[in-house]
Order: sequence, then structure tokens, then C-alpha cells
Amino acid sequence: MTERITVAVYGAAGHTGRFVVDELKRRGHGVVRVGRDAGRLSERAAHDEAPWRVASIDDSAQLDAALRGTDAVINCAGPFLDTALPIADAALRAGIPYLDVTAEQPAFQSLVEQRDARARAAGVTLIPAAAFYGGLADLLVTAAANPQAPIDRADIAVGLDSWHPTRGTRVTGERNRATRMIQRGAKLTALPQPVQEGVWSFGEDMGAQEVVMLPFTEVMTVSRHLRADTIESWFATSALRELRDPNTPPPKADDELGRSAQQFVMDVVVAQSGELRRIRATGCDIYAVSAPIVVEAAERLLRGMHSTKGGVASLGEIFDAADFLSALDTVQVTREVLTAPALRAKAR
Repeated sequence: MTERITVAVYGAAGHTGRFVVDELKRRGHGVVRVGRDAGRLSERAAHDEAPWRVASIDDSAQLDAALRGTDAVINCAGPFLDTALPIADAALRAGIPYLDVTAEQPAFQSLVEQRDARARAAGVTLIPAAAFYGGLADLLVTAAANPQAPIDRADIAVGLDSWHPTRGTRVTGERNRATRMIQRGAKLTALPQPVQEGVWSFGEDMGAQEVVMLPFTEVMTVSRHLRADTIESWFATSALRELRDPNTPPPKADDELGRSAQQFVMDVVVAQSGELRRIRATGCDIYAVSAPIVVEAAERLLRGMHSTKGGVASLGEIFDAADFLSALDTVQVTREVLTAPALRAKAR
């Protein structure tokens, strides 16, 4: 595909949506800003010349009109438990790809269980969790693993030096009360209780930090296409405390791109064929970094740089993971072989 593409961004007036709009424009693509609130969209019109359209998730006619003339839709409006299916349905009616940035496991699963067959029949690709949560870990595990051999276990650890949540993150947390899932014995299983804790060695990036088992959509994206006996996710408890504190303020812009000063490490250790392979991604601002990830995915879909013929897919499943990671100029990726696990038991 060589002509200019136009992408609809649902939730364009939100925190992550603004980063996605800016990333599309930076790459020279057309943008249609879509949302539920005309006031917020019109406020942005003074700073953003991209056209905007109002569409409620419970009004299919409005959604169809909002997507008219676009080549793909990126959904940035949570809670995705409420928005994913209606917007994916609009994409299916329009015959265009759907992508989102969800960290919600049940939203991912609802697309798999309720829309995968229909999307395959229509030849339309749906990519939930094409973002920091879900997509980035999937790319890292896929890049580190040998696809010809089963994975004994994949451990995914997120280290954040802080977490100032957006309003959308807080609303989603209140809405999403579903049981979280990990993978053991090659099957999705409920997060064990009491929740396990440990200490993860993030190396020189963030040192050793206390972590708690806390899975997001990466369990779904990885298990969707890789043969893994165990997939477990770990999260730095210091950042989690900030997230759960109602007094923690929202993120504050710290550079000309609007990114916060937050630093992240996504650390993946894959145990396979008797080896421990570590692959790590570092960068700035988990909300902002989702924009180049989801936009890169949309570009590759529309340019035919993928292996899918439709249905629900994850990034590592349909794209060249190593090549995709190398295209992300805001993420630094390093690799090494470990002689000991990065996770150890927490001292009592």
C-alpha cells in the first residue's frame, strides 16, 4: 500500500488517544478523531486540524458514519469491556482492521470468543492489546523464543519508577473486576490465592525490586500463538501502591511530546531447551509508548506486512517480532543469556 492511509481513532480526546493521533500525523497519515463527547473533541479542534466525529458506542449508525472513508480504526477508549465489541462490530461492517490498546483480559477474551469466527469469515483482522500491555510483551517473548520448540515458561516482569494513572485507568480498574488469569500446564488458570510475591532483578535499569504476580493481556497475547507450559506476570509493588493510592495525581507532561518522566522496564525471561533467554525493553511513559506500537501495527496491516487472513490476532503471531521491535524508535531492546532466574523468593 503506497497511498496515504486514513485511520479513525476512537477515544481521540483521551490521554492515550492524543498520543496515537500525534503519532499517526507524525508519520504522515490521515486521521479522523472520534469520540463520545463533542465538547472534548471540539476543544481539541483549536490545536488539531484533523476532522472529528461524534459516535456513541450504542449507536451503530453513528459508528458506521464515523468510520466511513477510513482504512482502519484504533480504539483508545476504555473501559474496553464496554467499547471493544461495538467498535469491532463497526469495523467488521466497514471491512477494515480493528486495533486497540486494552490491558483488560476479559475484553481480549470477549473478542476471541464472540468475534473471531466472524472476522475470519470476513477476512478482517482484529488486534486487541497492541500496546505496552499485551503487545510489547508478546513481541519480546516471540523474539526471544524458538518457535519450533515448546516454551517451558515465560516470566514477564514490569518495572516502573512511578505510576501516575490517567482517569481512564482508574475508571477501568473500577469496572474490571474479573478474575485475572495466568497460564500453567498449557492452560489458562485463575490467578492463585494468596497472590504470590517475589523479588525480581531488573539489572542496572532498576535494580532488585519487590514484585507481585499481576497478569494483564500479555498472558492472552502470548498464549494465543506460542506453545508455553507456563506464563506468569510480575509487577513492581512500589508502582502498584501508587496506582492504588487515590491521591496519586494523573501523569504530567515532562517534554515537548507531552510524555511524562516515567521510566519503564519490561523484562522477559524465556526458559526453553535448557536455556534462560532474557530480552528487555526500556523506555519512557507507558501511555505514550503505546502509540508507536499500535500505529506500527496498523501500518503493517495496511501494507500487507503480516501473515493473517483475518480473525483475532496478536502482534507476535502475525508480524516479524524482531523487525517490529527494531522499528520502534522509542523503545530500547537488549538481550542476554542468564545463568540464574531473575525472580527469587521474597525474604520473610
